[in-house]
Amino acid sequence: MDRTAKFWDRMAARYVRQPVKDKESYQKKLEITRGYLRPDMEVLEFGCGSGATALTHAPHVKHVKAIDISSNMLDVGRQKANETGVANITFLHDTIEEFDAPEESFGVVLGLSILHLLSNKEAAIAKVHKLLKPGGIFVSSTICAADSSFIFNLATPIGRLFGLVFRAFTATDLKKAVTDAGFTIDHEWRPGAGKAVFLIAKKSN
Repeated sequence: MDRTAKFWDRMAARYVRQPVKDKESYQKKLEITRGYLRPDMEVLEFGCGSGATALTHAPHVKHVKAIDISSNMLDVGRQKANETGVANITFLHDTIEEFDAPEESFGVVLGLSILHLLSNKEAAIAKVHKLLKPGGIFVSSTICAADSSFIFNLATPIGRLFGLVFRAFTATDLKKAVTDAGFTIDHEWRPGAGKAVFLIAKKSN
């Protein structure tokens, strides 16, 4: 974790300057997610990065708790929240594995561009299931590198070079991990070959 956190701390300033690569897909994911949000909801986002997605969804819910391992990323998120007057986000330095909250605390949990960077996605998904209220929603967007030899051959050595965990698995593997944890997949979308798999998974009532 320490090495990964230091990597993202170093990358923070450069990362926030980079434009979204696929704006159309990103906006569609935001729109689909908003269809599940309600004004009374408590939301958790793990691996929140600079907080862009949390800031976008915050006006539509009661409160967002946004956690990340990078202090510098979190500082950017806090600054953006202050600049835009968004007061219902709490930024915390934490990981989904170590995050401490009562079971069934949240109506929605977001895990975007993060599951493939965890050493144990199954444990993280199981933790999310415990944190969600009955009927709660888990929103994820995940690179499934094993579906593409090009992405697999590129991402795996780059991850090792920087000391990052990068897990290569297929979309089928991902969906099995989600359903094995007790979720039902409510929505699935992949913009194209080699693109991240976007899932909306529901915890049973």
